[in-house]
Amino acid sequence: MFAALDDPDQRALLREEYAYYPSEWREPYQSRRRKVGLDLYQLLGIAKGDSARTIAQLRRNHVFFGAPVALLFTIDRDLELGSWLDYGMFLQTLMIAARAHGLETCPQAAHNQFHRLIAEEVGLAPTEQFVCGMALAIENQLKTDREPVSGFARFVE
Repeated sequence: MFAALDDPDQRALLREEYAYYPSEWREPYQSRRRKVGLDLYQLLGIAKGDSARTIAQLRRNHVFFGAPVALLFTIDRDLELGSWLDYGMFLQTLMIAARAHGLETCPQAAHNQFHRLIAEEVGLAPTEQFVCGMALAIENQLKTDREPVSGFARFVE
């Protein structure tokens, strides 16, 4: 992944296979996303505008933040949106189970642009699609603010 990032010609070929994020952020998601990013970088001691440390931190994604275990997840290409929803529940269950055993996790979409390289490296069949990576057993001190239930749910009697 570093070789592709460091070579401008290879970097130009990187494309996500599926859109993970919206093409345009809107409120309230844009401000929430910015807040988490600012909180993380403050925790890490990276000042706004410190491009060298920002790039170094972004590159840590590609070594799974130094975690001793890196998990890669795929799904059969012919499965539809409902299966992706089920898959998300599977990932969350795995994360909860890891936590119950004293381990931390970090699901990572940062690897999506490298799906072709990953498929080649691990020998994915053409019928498989890369979903995401996950670092297992990392330490993470970031505690994000949570939107109150009233901010995203409406109860009707």
